[in-house]
Amino acid sequence: MATEPVAKRRRLSPPVENGRGGVPGFAKWNLEQDYEKRARKSTKKDVKHEKLPVKTAEGWQKNEKDAEEAVEEEKDDDKDSFMASDDEDGDSGVADIQEKAAPPKPQLPPKEQIRQAKEKLAAVASNISEDPEENYTQLGQLGEIANSENATVKKLALGTQLAVYKDIIPGYRIRPMTKDDMAGKMSKDVRRLRSFEHGLLAGYTEYVKLLAKLTQGGRPADASVFSVAMACACNLLVSVPHFNCRNDLIGILVRKISGRGVDADFKKCCETLEQLFRDDEEGHASLEAVTQLTKAMKTKNYQIHESVLNTFLHLRLLSEFGHKASTNSIDKDEEEQLVKKPKAKREFRTKRERKVLRERKEVEKEMKQADAAVSYEERDKNQAETLKLVFVAYFRILKARIQHLMGAVLEGLAKYSHLINQEFFGDILEALKDLINDAESLMEQDDEGDTELDSADQRNLTRERLLCIITAFALLQGQIDVVKSANSLSLDLNFFITHLYRTLLPLAMNPEIELSAKTAHLQDPNGLYIPVAKDTKVNVSTTAVLLLRSLQGVLLPPTNTKAVPPVRVAAFSKQLMSSALHVPPKSALAILTLLQQVTKTHGNKIAGIWNTEERKGDGVFDAQSLEVESSNPFAATVWEGELLRLHFDPKVREVAKSIEGNVLRKD
Repeated sequence: MATEPVAKRRRLSPPVENGRGGVPGFAKWNLEQDYEKRARKSTKKDVKHEKLPVKTAEGWQKNEKDAEEAVEEEKDDDKDSFMASDDEDGDSGVADIQEKAAPPKPQLPPKEQIRQAKEKLAAVASNISEDPEENYTQLGQLGEIANSENATVKKLALGTQLAVYKDIIPGYRIRPMTKDDMAGKMSKDVRRLRSFEHGLLAGYTEYVKLLAKLTQGGRPADASVFSVAMACACNLLVSVPHFNCRNDLIGILVRKISGRGVDADFKKCCETLEQLFRDDEEGHASLEAVTQLTKAMKTKNYQIHESVLNTFLHLRLLSEFGHKASTNSIDKDEEEQLVKKPKAKREFRTKRERKVLRERKEVEKEMKQADAAVSYEERDKNQAETLKLVFVAYFRILKARIQHLMGAVLEGLAKYSHLINQEFFGDILEALKDLINDAESLMEQDDEGDTELDSADQRNLTRERLLCIITAFALLQGQIDVVKSANSLSLDLNFFITHLYRTLLPLAMNPEIELSAKTAHLQDPNGLYIPVAKDTKVNVSTTAVLLLRSLQGVLLPPTNTKAVPPVRVAAFSKQLMSSALHVPPKSALAILTLLQQVTKTHGNKIAGIWNTEERKGDGVFDAQSLEVESSNPFAATVWEGELLRLHFDPKVREVAKSIEGNVLRKD
């Protein structure tokens, strides 16, 4: 079968340009040559095969051929180096390349710096607060802004860092991680959390170091930066006392208050330490603070301000449990006993559910007991160490006779006297007697004109004598073992009682009886000191309050002590009624209220001095007697009661009438 011939396509020739045939562009490409010149990717590195060393009579040496090749390579490298030179003069023929210094950035005006810093601080702080675990790396930007030379920018950065750290710091202490901890196997969430903790701790540590640097070496030229840094340290110590770097923050405060200069920052630091002592439940922070304080006091030779010692009065030393207890029961508050909780409606549970619930409660009870045992033991240990440091500081000050700290030490001993070991009672009482004798000698010299004491010094001497009496009687309160051996200490206690009796009438004539040692005084042009009453934070009580505390220890001792002799009660009652006529209304009301309690307890012993027809003694009453027993109080009559019933203060009149009523009922 014949096939049809295939139709031939027409061959088109390229168009003729300028009388010549054109050639397409791709025809000019030499693809093989381009591929030949393309760089090859080599996965193998040039490895130089060195020859083995040769053993000779001198030992193993490198192969000579190999050494020659190495020398030639070094020469080639020197030739290729642009630092190589063939000229002996050292002219390399290469021009020295000098880098052009970058032009300095134009410095912005201070207002513009502050505006930009505010915007950046706000943006960074908001990012960190929204997602701390994701944006914790931006904490370094806050630290960079805090290093600015502009004081306003620095203060803004310090305050912003304070707010951010208070917001993102967790409720636990972070343990610094080692390289092994970071290299260990862990889940994605755990690694993310550990990275956040590591970054947070690093940024917080740098922030605390910056605060310590800004508050070191006294007040700088710009005092506002110093105050802001000190305020940030105080705020951090109160807000996050459980977190890391607590010792560094305490060191900043202790370094400030270790001097005797008093300013706003000094008061702020003292208030911060007092709040720290009050809020500390476990005792770790208090122990660290007291340790640094006592070391600083010893270094300064106790030349510190009195307010520093007064911070010890806010410690929670073994006073968490205030109820009386025995081995069988505990006396709870009356409100707790009267209020009964209503019984909840009993839910229906199967026998299996009740069994599971009972087992669960037993496990929870055991866990609570275990946690409580550990926490109580740890707290008691910390408080015992703190108490030891406090007493060591008190006794050293007493031994050194630091005059401006005597009042604060005596006040601290009076508060914590129930915690002092019995072995120290004799030494403490002897020291208190010496202090009273010294104060009396100074007062006598002042009366004779041998020394000149201003009113402030006189008030301090009076306060010290009263504090000595309070401390002496506070040593015996609540101490059962000491009460049994009180006969051996009776001479010392009689000394304090006699001294208090002799000072009642002079104290009643004191115009500053209602002022404390911390009350401000103004000096007029005539050189007189005018007391200015103002509300003060009471670590230091007024003279009237100290007098009442002393009298309460003498006339109303604890129930487990010996009974008060009738002569002592009558003598003090007569003197107090006379003193109530000369003191201001508030002090008179306080004295009569104390006498009201005394007459309720000892009314049958002293009823005769309220009745002129019933006398139990002969002779004359001596109000200025040096001894209580020799004053003959039962030969006197309390005629002051008739005047007090006509007092201008209605409250004083009412209490005076109630005292007479108590005596008549007892009679």
